[in-house]
Amino acid sequence: MPYLYLADAVVLLHFAFVIFVIAGGLLLFRWKRLVWLHLPALAWGALTEFLHIVCPLTYLENWLRSLAGAAAYRGDFVEHYLLPVLYPANLTAHIQIGLGMLVLAVNGLVYGIWFWRQCSRALARKRQHFGQ
Repeated sequence: MPYLYLADAVVLLHFAFVIFVIAGGLLLFRWKRLVWLHLPALAWGALTEFLHIVCPLTYLENWLRSLAGAAAYRGDFVEHYLLPVLYPANLTAHIQIGLGMLVLAVNGLVYGIWFWRQCSRALARKRQHFGQ
């Protein structure tokens, strides 16, 4: 029974990671050093979609479920948990690439705004320093 709880905890961790990949760039407005954690997570999330890689957390979850005597599932986390909610059809390579591009586009916009604000603040401090 503890293996099922651990498998469920991995699902929650995996879901939190997916949310962090998608929207973690927004946290930069509060904690700018988080960029060093979010950029690798974003790269991993996009690569798993573009290259159709199954995340190691999926293997961990399935392993824990098998230790508990429960059935493991085929495919990846997005296909098993998220796509049934988002899309009625099965996951295709085109959908995965689209999801990866959407994640990059959303985060590109967020990073662009964040970078613009950082540059604007630096310029304002420089002007204030020189008395302009």
